[in-house]
Amino acid sequence: MHDFFLSTVVLLYYVVKKNHKFASSTLMESSSLPLHLCRPQKLSAIINRLYFLLYIIALLGHFYYRTCSFLQTTPPSKLHILVFASELLLSLLWLFHQAYLWRPVSRKVFPERLPENKLLPAIDVFICTADPKKEPPLEVMNTVLSAMALDYPPEKLHVYLSDDASSSVTLQAMREACLFSRSWLPFCSKFGIKSRCPKAYFTDQSLEYDEEREKIKRKYKLFEENIKRAETDCKRAQNHPSIVEVINDPDEGTDHQQVQMPLLVYVSREKTPFHPHHFKAGALNVLLRVSSIISNSPYILALDCDMYCNDPTSARQAMCFHLDTKISPSLAFVQFPQKFHTITKSDIYDSHLRTTFVIRWPGMDGLQGPMLSGTGFYMKREALYGNVSDLGSDLLHLKQSFGTSNEFIIGFLYNSMIEDYFTGFLLHCKGWNSVLCNPLRPAFLGTATTKLNDTLVQGTRWNCGLLEVTLSKFCPPIYGLSRMSVLQTMCYGYYALQPLFSLPLWCLATVPQLCLLNGIPIYPKVSSSWFLIFASVFVFSLLKHLEEVLITGGSVLTWWNEQRFWMIKSITAYTYGILDTILKHCSMRQPSFLPTDKVADDEQMRLYQMGKFNFQMSPNLLTPLVTLVILNMISFAGGIARMVIQGSWDEMFGQVFLSFYILLVNYPVIEGMTSRKDKARIPPSVALLSLVLSIVFLSLCSMALRFES
Repeated sequence: MHDFFLSTVVLLYYVVKKNHKFASSTLMESSSLPLHLCRPQKLSAIINRLYFLLYIIALLGHFYYRTCSFLQTTPPSKLHILVFASELLLSLLWLFHQAYLWRPVSRKVFPERLPENKLLPAIDVFICTADPKKEPPLEVMNTVLSAMALDYPPEKLHVYLSDDASSSVTLQAMREACLFSRSWLPFCSKFGIKSRCPKAYFTDQSLEYDEEREKIKRKYKLFEENIKRAETDCKRAQNHPSIVEVINDPDEGTDHQQVQMPLLVYVSREKTPFHPHHFKAGALNVLLRVSSIISNSPYILALDCDMYCNDPTSARQAMCFHLDTKISPSLAFVQFPQKFHTITKSDIYDSHLRTTFVIRWPGMDGLQGPMLSGTGFYMKREALYGNVSDLGSDLLHLKQSFGTSNEFIIGFLYNSMIEDYFTGFLLHCKGWNSVLCNPLRPAFLGTATTKLNDTLVQGTRWNCGLLEVTLSKFCPPIYGLSRMSVLQTMCYGYYALQPLFSLPLWCLATVPQLCLLNGIPIYPKVSSSWFLIFASVFVFSLLKHLEEVLITGGSVLTWWNEQRFWMIKSITAYTYGILDTILKHCSMRQPSFLPTDKVADDEQMRLYQMGKFNFQMSPNLLTPLVTLVILNMISFAGGIARMVIQGSWDEMFGQVFLSFYILLVNYPVIEGMTSRKDKARIPPSVALLSLVLSIVFLSLCSMALRFES
């Protein structure tokens, strides 16, 4: 049996490799014009490097002052050492972040130069869903239909849906989607429809083709009603056998099928409560195996169940890179940015992920390529299989490379909650490259979280996954250094260490404030020239962030909201990500994956659209945030009183300003405690508990300081 599985893996590897070489050779013969262009963003690179030079000079002056202060004070204060250690850690993370800014590039594609349809390679589309209550089947089917309607030869398109809930509703919805697609796909092709997600299309009010549109709209309403009727009996199975059902097989050629259709397959893997299933990575690997037997396309498009295809030409755009003979041999995947259709202009929860996809990924694109980002990427199957030909027939060796399951785990890696980051990292370490394709029209659009609790829970899961990789033998700053360029390693290293932002932020939100109440200066006097060095470090950081926001189409409000939410995430999601990782390594907590709720009630959406924070969330997440805000309110009031009574404004201004800045940025938290009366305000019980914790902390620490002195 083992020899059979080994032969299957080796055979599939060579089939994929042969298919890829055939597509590349046909392209070489068909066109001599470039399929894409890569342009360095020279002005951005100059600005970034100038900023780096100025900031590093200010940092060196900052460290020189701290070092001289420690040498002059014997022994140095523990509180001063804590603050300096926090500043050093922030500086290290800043240094790692500069790798993203060193060589940003932009790309342009020419899909019209691709070879004719019959020469294009086949594509398998993987869509994953896990909970029909949090991920409504109707929304999932809209994603499925948008994938089926891609502007690509239908005989070379195969759509697979993984249903980890094994829901009968989702299976029935797939059948209904198949029936509706027989009308929807010809309609899209006939009129050249751009928005091929039915729900998005019918939401648009400026549409033509009235007669045809009304006809297809009636069919969509019937499709919608059938799914909603089935949802009344929506159940999620915890223990179920595997199911693979071919919903639509183009080779059958049924009489009522007048248009060529993509292959549509429903997959539900076997699940038992006491056997680890590795969450999304496990689901993707099952699709990888099932598809290798049914279609075995050389390229794979992976989508989240809420991330519908907004531009039907995305597959052709991706092929402009995959079929370029100059870069294709080492190209693992083409990553499209994640963009969302539910985000308001204020974007109070930083759901745009602007810094990631607009600043960092173009910077990595100028190095070895962006990280794998979970959804919206076209992957070469050969890259996921690894180099099987080098492994020989040694079963133990093969299991070491592909995993220790009963058969072979190939593809997306386990042992981390974020399989995308981990898999992309090892692909880059093996010498594979990636590219970013960021067209003007978003290729894919998803549903962003519109509730603070969901956003922070999701962030906790991501940061726990990052630390799982960091604490493994594949620690990016160490493992990647001998396998990638220094700058590419720094990019991965930044995310590996990102949860550590919580440590300096907790320190800088408490220690200077404690010292302020006890008359202990932490920063230079305002009258000292050294104060300008500290102020420069702070101001340069704010101005650079503002510049990045403005040149990427954002506003001052966007900049301010991103500043706020970075603080909130650092105090909550990053902190709990560290705690979860520690508990898992101590075997005190089992890994869990809760899908983000894609269903938002009217009140929740109203608050989000008004730019009001929804504080209906776990007290475990809310209490630390409120406690730090109250602590800074107390220290700010005490600092102002000390400056007025003792005239110590020259020594204490830096600490008073720090407390004021924290309060100013977190004004929505103060508003949620004081003036708001709606249900989404901060509960009085949480505010009272936070007040008690703040007073206890300040009192005990102040007593300890007096005892030491």
